[in-house]
Amino acid sequence: MPNTLNLGANRLAEYFIEHLNRIYCAKLHMVERIPKIAENADFSDLRHALTETYEDVELQISRMNEIYRIIDGSYSNESLKSTIGVFEDAFAAINKHRADPLLRDLSILFYMQNLESIEVASFKVLQIAAVQLKNKQVSQLLQENYDEARDDRALLLMINARYLKG
Repeated sequence: MPNTLNLGANRLAEYFIEHLNRIYCAKLHMVERIPKIAENADFSDLRHALTETYEDVELQISRMNEIYRIIDGSYSNESLKSTIGVFEDAFAAINKHRADPLLRDLSILFYMQNLESIEVASFKVLQIAAVQLKNKQVSQLLQENYDEARDDRALLLMINARYLKG
């Protein structure tokens, strides 16, 4: 078994686009849902973090649009229901605790941290693929998205720790 994979440029590009589409789909879904979630957050620090995350997601989408332009590609949402399903499951759990502000906020924190973790991993994997595709500009845009998603996740973890301390 080889220690490295050699997909070739065409297969690697296909892999890259397929997974870029997945995270782009997730980001589009988040930008639609975060304002609704923020309206239901009770803890002011959480509302602020959600607003900051929303602004970061908009920037990340803008960078991803630039990536599509650079690689002369376009977004396709074929068979991305599973990606949206992960987000819908998270929002359903948040809505379950609508009547209990403490549990609702903790659910928001839990699922937003999970979603940010998925994004952090996705952006890092795509950034590594961009390096292999020898596209420094795309790699840099993905690194910026990775850094923002990582920072958003850290902010949510900090708020979660503060919230649970009481």
